Amino acid sequence: MFWLLMISVSIGNELHNPLTRWWEPVLWEGSSALVSTGWMLLAVWGRGRYAQHLGRPLTWFGCYLRWLPLVFISWIAVVYAIRLGVYAMADRTYEHPGWGFVIVYESLKLTYFSGLWLGVLFGIESFGQWQLQWRRLLQTQKALAEAQLAHLQGQLRPHFLFNALNTISALMHTDVVRADRLVAELGDLLRVSLRSNEHEMTPLADELRMLELYAGIMLERFRDRVTLDWQVDRTLLKTPVPSLLLQPLLENAFKHGVEPTVVHVRIMVSVRHEADSLEVVIRNSGSRLAPEQRDGVGLRNCRERLGIIYGSAASLRVDNGDDGVAARIAIPMGDAAP
Repeated sequence: MFWLLMISVSIGNELHNPLTRWWEPVLWEGSSALVSTGWMLLAVWGRGRYAQHLGRPLTWFGCYLRWLPLVFISWIAVVYAIRLGVYAMADRTYEHPGWGFVIVYESLKLTYFSGLWLGVLFGIESFGQWQLQWRRLLQTQKALAEAQLAHLQGQLRPHFLFNALNTISALMHTDVVRADRLVAELGDLLRVSLRSNEHEMTPLADELRMLELYAGIMLERFRDRVTLDWQVDRTLLKTPVPSLLLQPLLENAFKHGVEPTVVHVRIMVSVRHEADSLEVVIRNSGSRLAPEQRDGVGLRNCRERLGIIYGSAASLRVDNGDDGVAARIAIPMGDAAP
């Protein structure tokens, strides 16, 4: 486009001269365009060789500018050879200033256009390298986040399985039949848990199913001391949630709400759509949070996973309610944060 514009301007200027034929400005600018395009293509073809110097612009420009003497010689030799040859074939003489003037004039002109072209090429190359580095940074961050999530998820599984085994072990000495039934339920729980290894995210229905299996084991242990109610909006069962996210909250309800007391405790699990979020609340009666109480492994793990997957769009709050403690998780219904 640039050279077409130059040729058009040259034709427009030269046609006012009755001694100039229409093909002459085409030849002048066309020969310049042909050789200049060849050098530009060479510069583009070899740009990868100097990409490592993009962070040092002076070095990058210097790598290209050192070729300028060769560009001057070859450009003048080829361009003027074409012009002289075409004029000779047309039985005309190509008249030009002396070679000293031609070399100085064309060298200065080539230096000017080379600077413009290299500036454009530097901008394009820098933008390409910035995009490449940005993609690599995103890939690195994603790999790091996946590794952190796998580590956190790996911490949870043995944690609650050991607790369940301790529950069964306690029953083995008092009620073998119940302990045997719990072993079977633990097998189901383990099977569902291992299946969750395959994906970081799982449908809410599967997460609630594992929660039910875990609750079944704990209800056997604390029989007649606890009731568990479910209030689940079933239209949300397909919503993806981090696997093993809710189990630590229910485990805390049993550990801090049921174990320390002999009074009857009521636990409620509710799932509903709140604004643009999925809200899960696990509430237990019979206990209060101490002012100095800190998060345990389960809560810290949940907070870290929510932060990695959703950023600040998700939240986990644990606070005292009217008659006990409530743990609330809010998960955005849209996509996870990068």
